[in-house]
Amino acid sequence: MSNSKHKNILVKTVGIVALMTVFVFAMVPLYNVFCEITGINGKVLVSKELYESVKVDTSRKVKVELITSINRGMPWDFSTDTKTLEVYPGKLYEVSFYAKNKSKSTITGQAVPSVAPSQASFYVSKTECFCFDQQTLLAGEEINMPMKFYIDPDLPDSVHTVTMSYALFNATSKDSTAALGQ
Repeated sequence: MSNSKHKNILVKTVGIVALMTVFVFAMVPLYNVFCEITGINGKVLVSKELYESVKVDTSRKVKVELITSINRGMPWDFSTDTKTLEVYPGKLYEVSFYAKNKSKSTITGQAVPSVAPSQASFYVSKTECFCFDQQTLLAGEEINMPMKFYIDPDLPDSVHTVTMSYALFNATSKDSTAALGQ
């Protein structure tokens, strides 16, 4: 092959890699917008005023499981004392999550929610959640973070258990890490 063909292949390869990189970085904000609009992955915020119009269904209970996990390399403790609870659809519940920064530096964390089965994600409504915002903790700092939610009474009768999981990721920006001398 000639040099011009090699250069042509190299330019195309670099261009494809650049496009793939841009696509990867654009996926997170696009995914978050998609989830906020559709309610998939439990990212729907419901106003307290809207909740007040929901009627509680005391004729059935739904089991709610709460699971926490930490992304590899995230030096935090992250848990909830409430692993499972039985809820009446339409009734507002509050649970608390605990986080502690075990490192010697300030770290910002972001909890990414997920709901299973996926069809249940349309029926889980949160009026308050630590997962809506990033949490910045100083070295050794700990925090209790509330989550208020209810299961919509229109949840299909075939769904008896809803699992809400939260994966904690390090969201500390490289700029702030450099400013802290890390």
